[in-house]
Amino acid sequence: MNITSNIKREKIVQELSPKTFSKIGVYWVIALSIVCLIGLFAYIRQLNKGLVVTNMGDYVSWGIYISNFVFFVAISLVGSLITAIFRLANIEWSKPLTRIAEIIAVSAIFLASLIIIVDMGRPERLLNLALHPRLQSPIMWDVVVIGTYLIISVLLLYFPMIPDLKLLSKANTAVRRTWPQGIYKFLSSFWTGSSEQRKNNGHSITILSILIIPVAFCIHTVTSWLFATTYRPGWDSTNFGAYFVSGAFLVGAGGVVIAMYVIRRAYQLEHYITEAHFDRMGKAVVLLCFLYLYFNINEYLVPAFKMKKPEEAHLTQLFAGSFAPMFWFAVIVGMLVPILILINKWGRSPGWAFAASIMVVIGAWFKRYLIVTPTLLHPLLPMRDVPERFKHYFPSWEEWAIAMGSLAGAMLIITLFVRFFPIIPIQETITGHDEEEEKLI
Repeated sequence: MNITSNIKREKIVQELSPKTFSKIGVYWVIALSIVCLIGLFAYIRQLNKGLVVTNMGDYVSWGIYISNFVFFVAISLVGSLITAIFRLANIEWSKPLTRIAEIIAVSAIFLASLIIIVDMGRPERLLNLALHPRLQSPIMWDVVVIGTYLIISVLLLYFPMIPDLKLLSKANTAVRRTWPQGIYKFLSSFWTGSSEQRKNNGHSITILSILIIPVAFCIHTVTSWLFATTYRPGWDSTNFGAYFVSGAFLVGAGGVVIAMYVIRRAYQLEHYITEAHFDRMGKAVVLLCFLYLYFNINEYLVPAFKMKKPEEAHLTQLFAGSFAPMFWFAVIVGMLVPILILINKWGRSPGWAFAASIMVVIGAWFKRYLIVTPTLLHPLLPMRDVPERFKHYFPSWEEWAIAMGSLAGAMLIITLFVRFFPIIPIQETITGHDEEEEKLI
């Protein structure tokens, strides 16, 4: 390796090494931490007093907690799929995005696991799933597939990062002589960089990439089966698996674009996350918008055409009733407006793609709320001789605090990861530059 290559190598390591927070970054971490602490306080109240502090009841027993769970599972889906498919297809332009997608997947599926525990009035009963499992229950399938997906996602995040950690443990960067240096050394202590190690690491990443594709599809399909295996209007649908997966692809891709934009701006990574990346991801998002729009039309058109009595009340409330503003907001802002923006070349510039992706993610959260709540308010048996509050549902402040705390927790995990670990693969970037130089020679 010549002197010029060494200089370029050092420059890449310096540019992609973790940086200290700016003043805005510090305020952002403090704000997220405060929201998380408020959520923790609300959960302690819930543990002490029981689920009575929530506004859930005999009918709406799955409220905003399960909406958040479905949202987290959705946004985690495409993170690992992007990584796996791009790695297996050897798509070079995706290298700066893979770790961004991976940490989104890990943080989202971790919080999805926690929010299920929050939804349990007696969290200690979680042990019963291990002590008395019932494999015929879709809930048990969900627990198994979520645990498997979390483990594979963490390994898929860690294995490609080992060479980078070894580089950082030796590099003369801004993080040198600080406590993360010890973490880098510990996590990469066994790495020598030998050809055999690199070969084994590559094989491991390939195996994980292959494994995570069916697991990722299973996790959201099984989640959809928790709803579809009932006879409730709005859930009794054979379309639910594809409907959930297509929606998960959309919100996951939108989440990656948002993270790309924020990280690019915060750490001046314009040279690595370029406008071409936003253009390509913008095309992916607009394609997924069309796909999800198709499944939405399919999901509502067929029941509306048949108009069975239970479905009629459910659809009327969505289209023109009390949930109509939220429903049309999710459709127009979450799908139609992003399509109108991203279908244009100018709309796939970083700023516009970021704005469209925020609309997608916000619309997706409201869509998950609409999947859960309106259906529960339309049981098969009419509500008679029940308290008036059972006929309506709006989350209590404790529910809102816990839900917002979980969302803040996911963002805090991503923020701290970017602060202490390289968010763009360093070794892969160096290898790519070396290969380009060899081609020129």
